[in-house]
Amino acid sequence: MPRALVIACGALAREIVDLKRRYGLTNLDVTCLPATLHNRPAEIPGAVVRRIRSRRAAYERVFVAYADCGTGGVLDRALVEEGVERLPGAHCYEFYAGSAAFAALAEEEPGTFYLTDFLARNFERLVIVGLGLDRHPELRAQYFANYHRLVYLSQVDDPDLLRAARRAAQRLGLDFEHRPTGYGDLATSIATFGAGAMVAT
Repeated sequence: MPRALVIACGALAREIVDLKRRYGLTNLDVTCLPATLHNRPAEIPGAVVRRIRSRRAAYERVFVAYADCGTGGVLDRALVEEGVERLPGAHCYEFYAGSAAFAALAEEEPGTFYLTDFLARNFERLVIVGLGLDRHPELRAQYFANYHRLVYLSQVDDPDLLRAARRAAQRLGLDFEHRPTGYGDLATSIATFGAGAMVAT
Protein backbone atom coordinates (compact mmCIF):
# COMPACT_ATOMS: atom_id res chain seq x y z
CA MET A 1 0.00 0.00 0.00
CA PRO A 2 1.42 3.43 -0.92
CA ARG A 3 2.56 5.61 1.99
CA ALA A 4 1.17 9.12 2.48
CA LEU A 5 2.33 11.96 4.71
CA VAL A 6 0.50 14.71 6.54
CA ILE A 7 2.70 17.66 7.53
CA ALA A 8 0.79 19.29 10.36
CA CYS A 9 0.85 22.16 12.77
CA GLY A 10 1.67 20.79 16.21
CA ALA A 11 -1.60 22.28 17.47
CA LEU A 12 -3.44 19.64 15.41
CA ALA A 13 -1.32 16.61 16.29
CA ARG A 14 -3.73 15.03 18.80
CA GLU A 15 -6.72 15.50 16.50
CA ILE A 16 -5.01 14.14 13.38
CA VAL A 17 -3.70 11.06 15.19
CA ASP A 18 -7.25 10.46 16.45
CA LEU A 19 -8.66 10.82 12.93
CA LYS A 20 -6.02 8.48 11.56
CA ARG A 21 -7.11 5.84 14.09
CA ARG A 22 -10.82 6.54 13.57
CA TYR A 23 -10.62 6.09 9.79
CA GLY A 24 -8.14 3.20 9.86
CA LEU A 25 -5.56 5.11 7.81
CA THR A 26 -2.70 2.72 8.48
CA ASN A 27 -0.72 3.99 5.49
CA LEU A 28 -0.77 7.58 6.75
CA ASP A 29 2.22 9.06 8.58
CA VAL A 30 2.07 12.35 10.47
CA THR A 31 4.93 14.77 11.10
CA CYS A 32 4.42 18.01 13.00
CA LEU A 33 6.04 21.42 13.10
CA PRO A 34 6.06 23.40 16.37
CA ALA A 35 2.80 25.14 17.20
CA THR A 36 4.89 28.12 18.35
CA LEU A 37 5.51 28.97 14.68
CA HIS A 38 2.17 30.79 14.94
CA ASN A 39 4.02 33.46 16.87
CA ARG A 40 6.15 33.96 13.75
CA PRO A 41 3.81 33.21 10.82
CA ALA A 42 6.30 34.52 8.25
CA GLU A 43 8.40 31.46 9.06
CA ILE A 44 5.63 28.92 8.42
CA PRO A 45 5.96 28.65 4.60
CA GLY A 46 9.71 28.05 4.71
CA ALA A 47 9.39 25.48 7.49
CA VAL A 48 6.63 23.64 5.63
CA VAL A 49 8.53 23.60 2.34
CA ARG A 50 11.68 22.30 4.04
CA ARG A 51 9.70 19.48 5.62
CA ILE A 52 8.05 18.62 2.29
CA ARG A 53 11.38 18.45 0.50
CA SER A 54 13.09 16.47 3.24
CA ARG A 55 10.35 13.80 3.31
CA ARG A 56 8.87 13.74 -0.18
CA ALA A 57 11.04 10.96 -1.63
CA ALA A 58 9.61 8.45 0.85
CA TYR A 59 5.94 9.15 0.08
CA GLU A 60 3.49 8.81 -2.78
CA ARG A 61 1.38 11.74 -1.60
CA VAL A 62 1.79 14.68 0.80
CA PHE A 63 -0.83 16.91 2.43
CA VAL A 64 -0.28 20.01 4.58
CA ALA A 65 -2.48 20.36 7.66
CA TYR A 66 -2.19 24.12 7.97
CA ALA A 67 -4.67 26.81 7.04
CA ASP A 68 -3.20 30.11 5.81
CA CYS A 69 -2.35 30.83 9.47
CA GLY A 70 -1.41 34.46 9.00
CA THR A 71 1.00 33.96 6.10
CA GLY A 72 -0.97 36.31 3.85
CA GLY A 73 -1.11 33.86 0.94
CA VAL A 74 2.62 33.11 0.97
CA LEU A 75 1.99 29.53 2.12
CA ASP A 76 -0.42 28.98 -0.77
CA ARG A 77 2.09 30.23 -3.32
CA ALA A 78 4.76 27.95 -1.90
CA LEU A 79 2.42 24.94 -1.95
CA VAL A 80 1.45 25.57 -5.57
CA GLU A 81 5.14 25.32 -6.46
CA GLU A 82 5.40 22.07 -4.51
CA GLY A 83 2.16 20.63 -5.92
CA VAL A 84 0.73 20.04 -2.43
CA GLU A 85 -2.71 20.91 -1.04
CA ARG A 86 -3.56 22.26 2.41
CA LEU A 87 -6.52 22.57 4.74
CA PRO A 88 -9.22 25.08 3.74
CA GLY A 89 -9.63 28.46 5.34
CA ALA A 90 -7.65 31.22 6.97
CA HIS A 91 -7.01 29.50 10.33
CA CYS A 92 -8.04 26.57 12.50
CA TYR A 93 -11.02 28.45 13.91
CA GLU A 94 -12.51 28.59 10.43
CA PHE A 95 -11.97 24.96 9.48
CA TYR A 96 -13.22 23.72 12.85
CA ALA A 97 -16.34 25.90 12.87
CA GLY A 98 -16.92 25.82 9.10
CA SER A 99 -16.53 28.90 6.93
CA ALA A 100 -20.14 30.06 7.09
CA ALA A 101 -20.47 29.58 10.85
CA PHE A 102 -17.16 31.30 11.51
CA ALA A 103 -18.10 34.25 9.30
CA ALA A 104 -21.33 34.59 11.27
CA LEU A 105 -19.42 34.54 14.56
CA ALA A 106 -17.00 37.20 13.34
CA GLU A 107 -19.80 39.43 12.05
CA GLU A 108 -21.80 39.01 15.24
CA GLU A 109 -18.89 40.20 17.39
CA PRO A 110 -15.62 41.23 15.69
CA GLY A 111 -13.96 41.57 19.09
CA THR A 112 -13.83 37.84 19.74
CA PHE A 113 -10.90 35.87 21.09
CA TYR A 114 -11.07 32.18 20.12
CA LEU A 115 -9.89 29.05 21.85
CA THR A 116 -9.67 25.50 20.51
CA ASP A 117 -9.04 22.40 22.64
CA PHE A 118 -5.31 22.84 22.06
CA LEU A 119 -5.39 26.48 23.16
CA ALA A 120 -7.58 25.73 26.17
CA ARG A 121 -5.14 23.01 27.20
CA ASN A 122 -2.11 25.26 26.68
CA PHE A 123 -3.57 28.66 27.58
CA GLU A 124 -1.13 29.42 30.37
CA ARG A 125 1.96 28.59 28.30
CA LEU A 126 0.91 30.11 24.98
CA VAL A 127 -1.16 33.12 26.02
CA ILE A 128 -0.21 34.13 29.54
CA VAL A 129 3.49 33.31 29.38
CA GLY A 130 3.71 33.77 25.60
CA LEU A 131 2.43 37.33 25.84
CA GLY A 132 4.39 38.07 28.99
CA LEU A 133 1.26 38.54 31.09
CA ASP A 134 2.77 36.43 33.86
CA ARG A 135 5.45 39.09 34.28
CA HIS A 136 3.44 42.17 33.27
CA PRO A 137 -0.26 41.57 34.03
CA GLU A 138 -0.94 45.26 33.46
CA LEU A 139 -0.53 44.62 29.70
CA ARG A 140 -3.76 42.60 29.61
CA ALA A 141 -5.84 45.77 29.30
CA GLN A 142 -3.77 46.87 26.29
CA TYR A 143 -3.63 43.51 24.51
CA PHE A 144 -7.33 42.80 24.92
CA ALA A 145 -8.77 46.30 24.84
CA ASN A 146 -10.74 45.58 21.66
CA TYR A 147 -11.98 42.13 22.70
CA HIS A 148 -15.36 41.60 24.32
CA ARG A 149 -15.88 37.85 24.38
CA LEU A 150 -14.03 34.56 24.29
CA VAL A 151 -15.55 31.79 22.19
CA TYR A 152 -14.41 28.25 22.90
CA LEU A 153 -14.69 26.10 19.77
CA SER A 154 -14.46 22.64 21.30
CA GLN A 155 -13.40 19.55 19.37
CA VAL A 156 -14.26 16.99 22.06
CA ASP A 157 -16.62 16.85 25.02
CA ASP A 158 -14.22 17.30 27.93
CA PRO A 159 -15.46 18.94 31.14
CA ASP A 160 -11.88 19.74 32.20
CA LEU A 161 -11.21 21.65 28.98
CA LEU A 162 -14.53 23.46 29.28
CA ARG A 163 -13.58 24.58 32.79
CA ALA A 164 -10.14 25.64 31.54
CA ALA A 165 -11.75 27.72 28.78
CA ARG A 166 -14.08 29.39 31.27
CA ARG A 167 -11.11 30.22 33.49
CA ALA A 168 -9.30 31.69 30.49
CA ALA A 169 -12.23 34.00 29.76
CA GLN A 170 -12.32 35.11 33.39
CA ARG A 171 -8.57 35.67 33.38
CA LEU A 172 -8.88 37.94 30.34
CA GLY A 173 -12.01 39.68 31.61
CA LEU A 174 -14.10 38.53 28.61
CA ASP A 175 -17.62 37.16 28.26
CA PHE A 176 -17.65 33.42 27.62
CA GLU A 177 -19.40 31.36 24.95
CA HIS A 178 -19.03 27.68 24.14
CA ARG A 179 -19.60 26.41 20.59
CA PRO A 180 -18.99 22.65 20.14
CA THR A 181 -17.66 22.10 16.61
CA GLY A 182 -16.12 18.65 16.59
CA TYR A 183 -13.32 18.33 14.04
CA GLY A 184 -15.21 20.16 11.29
CA ASP A 185 -13.44 20.42 7.95
CA LEU A 186 -10.29 18.91 9.46
CA ALA A 187 -12.05 15.55 9.61
CA THR A 188 -13.37 15.89 6.06
CA SER A 189 -9.96 16.86 4.67
CA ILE A 190 -8.03 14.08 6.43
CA ALA A 191 -10.63 11.47 5.49
CA THR A 192 -10.59 12.56 1.84
CA PHE A 193 -6.79 12.69 1.62
CA GLY A 194 -6.41 9.41 3.47
CA ALA A 195 -8.94 7.61 1.29
CA GLY A 196 -7.26 8.93 -1.87
CA ALA A 197 -3.86 7.84 -0.57
CA MET A 198 -5.09 4.32 0.10
CA VAL A 199 -6.16 3.83 -3.52
CA ALA A 200 -3.25 5.71 -5.12
CA THR A 201 -0.95 3.67 -7.27
